[in-house]
Amino acid sequence: MNVTFWGVRGTIACPTPRHMGVGGNTSCVEVQAGDQVIILDAGTGIRSLGRSLLARNARHATLLLSHTHWDHINGFPFFAPAFDAGRSFRVLAGHLTDEGGIRRALSGQMAQPMFPVPLETMRATLDFEDFRAGDRFTLDGGVRIRTTPLNHPNGATGYRIEHGGRSFCYVTDTEHVPGTLDDRVLDLIAGADFFVYDSTYTDDEFPAKVGWGHSTWQEGVRLAQAAGVKRYALFHHDPDHEDPFMDAVELEAQAALPGTFLAREGLTITLA
Repeated sequence: MNVTFWGVRGTIACPTPRHMGVGGNTSCVEVQAGDQVIILDAGTGIRSLGRSLLARNARHATLLLSHTHWDHINGFPFFAPAFDAGRSFRVLAGHLTDEGGIRRALSGQMAQPMFPVPLETMRATLDFEDFRAGDRFTLDGGVRIRTTPLNHPNGATGYRIEHGGRSFCYVTDTEHVPGTLDDRVLDLIAGADFFVYDSTYTDDEFPAKVGWGHSTWQEGVRLAQAAGVKRYALFHHDPDHEDPFMDAVELEAQAALPGTFLAREGLTITLA
C-alpha cells in the first residue's frame, strides 16, 4: 500500500513562497492498494493527481469524500480524467444520505453562476453512491473500508483502508473534546500502520477555535499513543501556519512521539 499526499492544507489554498515547503493545496490523498486507486477528498490537490493519473493511464479510481466543505471538493471541477469518456470513477460520501446525496452537492458547486461548466460535461462514467458514516464495505480487489462519523459542522466521515495486511486511517475535520479521547476515532485507528489526523491547530490555539470543527496535533499524538498506531502524520495545516511555524511544530511533535512527521505535498509513504 502506497499513500501519496497531493494536498495537505486546510480551509483555503495558499500558493505563496512561505507555504511551499509543506504545500499550499487543499486536501487530497491518493492510496494505491494493490491495483486499486483510492482518492481521499477532492481539494485543489486533486488537479495535480488528475494529471498524474492521465500520465499513468489509470482508467478507474474510487473517490472517498470526508465531507463537502469547499476546501475538500473545490478541485473536483478541475479533475481532468473525469472529462475523459474512457475512464470511470466511483464517488462516495457518508454524510449526505438525508441531505440530497453526494451527486447533488458536487453538481451544485458546478452550477451557474458559481461555475460555468456543469457536472454533466464530465464524460467519464461517474457512479455516485451514498452511505452512512459507520458503515463498512469492500471495494474491488478486496480492499476493505471501515468508516466512522466525525465531529464536524454538517458532518464528516473518517476512513480506515485495509489491504494486504496493512491499514491506513484518514481522520480529518473533526473537533475533539479536551480531556476526552474520541472513542469512535480510537476504535477506527486501533493498531493502524499509518494514521493521518486533523492537526489544524495547536493546543494553545484551540480554545479560541472551539466550534470550528478542527483538532490539534497534540490530540493526534494522544490518540496515536492510546490506539497503538505505528506512524502518525499531521495533516490539514492551517493557512496561517507558514513553513517556519510548521517546521517548529514538526520538531515538537517528533519529541512528543518519535517518528511523527508533517504530511507534505508530494510525499509518498509505503506500507510494506
